[in-house]
Amino acid sequence: MDLDEALKLVGEFGPYQKRAVAVLVLTQVYMACQSMLIVLVGFTPEYRIEQHQQQDGVPVSQHVTFTENVDSIVTEWFLIKQQAYKVSLAGSLFFAGLLIGNVVFGPLSDKIGRRPVYLTGLFFEVVFGYVTAFASSYEVFAASRFLVGLMNGGIGLVCFVLTQEYVGKSYWAMTGTLTSMTFAVGIALFGAVGYLIQPWRSLATAANSSGVLFFLLSVSLPESPRWLYSQGRAERAEEVLRFMASRNGNAVKHLMLQRVGVSKAGNHKSRGAGILQLIIHPVLRLRTMVLMYVRLQSGVLWADSGAGETSGSRYVNVAMYGLVELPAYPLCIYFINKHWAGRRKSMASFLCLAGSACLCTTFIPENAGALLSVTSLALVGKLMVSAAFNIAYVYTSELYPTVIRNAGLGVCSMSCRVGGILAPFVPSMRALHTSMPFTVFCLSGLSAGCLGLLLPETLNRPAAETLEELGSPGLVLQKNFNGLNNEKELSVNI
Repeated sequence: MDLDEALKLVGEFGPYQKRAVAVLVLTQVYMACQSMLIVLVGFTPEYRIEQHQQQDGVPVSQHVTFTENVDSIVTEWFLIKQQAYKVSLAGSLFFAGLLIGNVVFGPLSDKIGRRPVYLTGLFFEVVFGYVTAFASSYEVFAASRFLVGLMNGGIGLVCFVLTQEYVGKSYWAMTGTLTSMTFAVGIALFGAVGYLIQPWRSLATAANSSGVLFFLLSVSLPESPRWLYSQGRAERAEEVLRFMASRNGNAVKHLMLQRVGVSKAGNHKSRGAGILQLIIHPVLRLRTMVLMYVRLQSGVLWADSGAGETSGSRYVNVAMYGLVELPAYPLCIYFINKHWAGRRKSMASFLCLAGSACLCTTFIPENAGALLSVTSLALVGKLMVSAAFNIAYVYTSELYPTVIRNAGLGVCSMSCRVGGILAPFVPSMRALHTSMPFTVFCLSGLSAGCLGLLLPETLNRPAAETLEELGSPGLVLQKNFNGLNNEKELSVNI
């Protein structure tokens, strides 16, 4: 039997998988806290500069007094005036680490396994998180933020893939959406924790300590049976499946996976070239080009939608940044599992709606009511972008075979980070014309949505394990797939 049939015997989402997925999903709370840490620990309070010991009207010394009772890296290391850039630099270093981690950890987990990469990355993220909390200088703090970002970006992908590869494919949309939703909840919880624990070192320690718990809970997690099977280690995959079955209370005595040839198991084609297969393999090359563009524009729109007003309580702002995304996830689960919508049409529709919302803001008069205003359209756009962003994660993991799934996710996530880096520069185009930024964001959403329609639908289709299962596209964009019901269906395949 193949792996999907075996999982049906084991239990596609049995009690054991629910516990394993719960550990991985809740780890997103820890990762969200690390992602948002600089927002609170890098807060710059109001201050005044007093001049002392004036000689001939020239100040000899200056004394900085912070007028707010705030404990942050700014107040400890006086990161103001010419030193103020260091706060943003620490945040940028974290996101630079995310970008590198996306690219490095993906191929690594495809080569040596999901579990060792995930556990090693989580262990070192916790270690470097404590270095952040007890940093003796700004330089140590900044370096630790880069290393935490490196681990955070890497294990985020591996964690996401594990939540899907532990369960049957029919549950991938749900587990993937739960992962993204829990990350948003983690951001909101971090705002609450920051309000309760305000000294920055105590906050950094508290936010990092949850990682210790999640690491201990993750130690007992098994290797992904899908990855083992894709590497030709069918016997080891059977052992993991039998272990899952016993924990699910299913007595599976005759579980025998179909043996595949050496070439199909990924000996030289699937394992040897690694990330280069994204360029060499014709099917993967075209898929990756489309997905990178879609994720790039999604990153631009998502980063812009998060750039709202920063007035008011910083703790409330952090919490709202996460809570505003939550309504998008039930929409995702509903639409992507409907046969008339699926992954492809849902992602394209949400991207186009997000772009259209940006365009509509240019036609809203200043005296418009609360129901139809720039703010309401911005919230609609935020929901649409968040939904498209989540679907893109689920969809991308389904479009890549198991042997190169993390590498594909990593490259596409890197493209998304680049979009996030470019997004803050778009508003400056207002100098050319007031409507220029909205036009750019509109074109980003519409073009990404239309291009995404070139990708094949993956709803109710078996997941590819090896590169050979992708077939050869030749010069045609269509090929026959064998569905789960073994009926041939015609679909677009890049």
